[in-house]
Order: sequence, then C-alpha cells, then structure tokens
Amino acid sequence: MLTNVERTVDEICEWVRDFFDKNGKGCSAVLGISGGKDSCITAALLARALGKERVVGVMMPDGIQPDISDSQAVVDFLGIRNYTVNIGEATKALKKSLEEAGSTITKDVGINIPPRIRMTTLYAVAQGLEEGGRVINTCNKSEDYIGYSTKYGDAAGDMSILAGFTVEEVLQIGDFLGLPSNLVHKTPSDGLSGMSDEDKVGFTYAVLDKYIATGECEDETIKAKIDRMHVLNLHKLNVMPHFEPSER
Repeated sequence: MLTNVERTVDEICEWVRDFFDKNGKGCSAVLGISGGKDSCITAALLARALGKERVVGVMMPDGIQPDISDSQAVVDFLGIRNYTVNIGEATKALKKSLEEAGSTITKDVGINIPPRIRMTTLYAVAQGLEEGGRVINTCNKSEDYIGYSTKYGDAAGDMSILAGFTVEEVLQIGDFLGLPSNLVHKTPSDGLSGMSDEDKVGFTYAVLDKYIATGECEDETIKAKIDRMHVLNLHKLNVMPHFEPSER
C-alpha cells in the first residue's frame, strides 16, 4: 500500500522525463491500449509526465475485440494520438504457416502468438514515427512475480512504469489520477483465454499482493503454487544469459 500516492506519482513522472531525456530526447511514448487498468494508468502517467501530444496509444484487436470500446474510451478520455491495427489476419497467417511447416500449435502457443505480434506492431509504430518512439511495457509487479505475461510479447518494452507496483498500488494510482472507475477497477483478463486473470491463475491478486508484501499466505497450497510460478518464470525477468569465454 502506498503511503503518499501524490508524491509517488510526482516521482514516477520525474523518472519518466529523465528516461526520455537520456534514451530518446523528443521521442514519443508508444504503448498498447487494451482497455484494462494497466494500460490506462500507464498512458495517463505518460501524458502527465510528457504531455499528451507525446503519447501514442495503439489498439490491436485480434479480429473482433468485444471490449474495444473500453480501449477507445481510454484514448478519448486522455486525448492522446492513437492508431487501430487489427492483427487478426497476421495471427491467422502465422498459425497457417506454422501448421503447414508441421509445427504443433497447442492451446498455449495459440494464446501467446497475438501478444508477440502486438509487440512487433508497437515497435513498427514507434519506428515509423517522425519524432521516433520508445515502447512502454505495461506489466505490474504482481503479474511479473508469477510470470503472468508473454515473453517477448507484453513482457517486452523499452521501459516499464508499473513493474515496481502491486495491483493494489496500481489501483491507488489510478484512483488518484481521477481515471474512470469502470476502467481502473475493470475485472482483469488477458483478453485471450476467455477467463479472468484470477480464475486463470487460481488465486486473487489480493492474496498475491499480501504474499509479495509480507511473505504471508494462509493457504499452503496457494503459497506453493505462487512460489512454483515465481521460480519457473524468472527467465522472463532476468537479463538474457550469455557465455563469456575465459580467454581470447
């Protein structure tokens, strides 16, 4: 729980401005807008730090996206530049090519293809901007802790604003910023599996956030599951290992 949300928001904005001064002076921030709390709050923080004219939101439905109106509501509320890129045909084409090559498309493979195509799309949009762009990761600390993201998909980016904050803290920030409650407190889902995040992982974010903050979890089965997910998915957060020769 954040004790001083206003101070935290000010510090975030200062950090964002410093990042762009050092890693892309004058560039715009490019991020995917899913219509969920994380992308909404990240976009709002970027607009506050850089000015809305330097924030570019990209909506990327995979064919038909039932909640695309929420994504549109975010960019309209913030008044940011935005693009809609439907990745449906690209997703179908890649799956078809994989099948024709003899590769097996399991359920998880199918779920993870769209996020990776979306990240490719974000970098294409960023590179195509006249002023240049930097791609912003929108994952939060709770998701990162259990690896609830797609490697080189939504887990990628040039910088991450929310990676140091649990879901509870992200909600605090969203409420402080005065964002629409229906977007900040929208039931989180990956938009791919047809399930809510909490139903999919098997525990609530409240339980996870408490465990991250205190190490306490009353349910030993859930505690073991969180620990297992954390260890198995550390490869998504760690810097890519490389072999260093002992001599040259």
